[in-house]
Amino acid sequence: MAKTVFKRKIYNELLEWKEKRSDRYALLIRGARRVGKSTIAEEFARQNFKSYILIDFAHTSRDIIELFEDTYNLDFFFLQLQQLTGVRLYEHESVIIFDEVQLLPKARQAIKYLVADGRYKYIETGSLISIKKNTKDILIPSEEHKISM
Repeated sequence: MAKTVFKRKIYNELLEWKEKRSDRYALLIRGARRVGKSTIAEEFARQNFKSYILIDFAHTSRDIIELFEDTYNLDFFFLQLQQLTGVRLYEHESVIIFDEVQLLPKARQAIKYLVADGRYKYIETGSLISIKKNTKDILIPSEEHKISM
């Protein structure tokens, strides 16, 4: 019972972000390891968007990681991302999930420009301790709305 109430509370926070903040902010779901951050993010994406791409930085291809070396040309970035994942993105109807974002600080730093671009929505997940530890060499985006699990 408590798990269902907890899940509903998080889900309501996700809905509120989508409806009221997703045009200006990425959503960062942070919390301890293995509490279901990735699962809830993917379930939410599946139920509330036309399509989604899940990039798990703990287990992804070198080609996807290399995309974050240069995000200057976002048209190229999104075209490559769709080609590498085999998922079509729809403007204003798709979300991109950066799972375990603390493992690729450049991806987290890119959020500022991705959100400003406005084509898609963004959800990031990460472990609390690692998020703090892996931010010393990057500019932390102010375009993040944070919730904890």
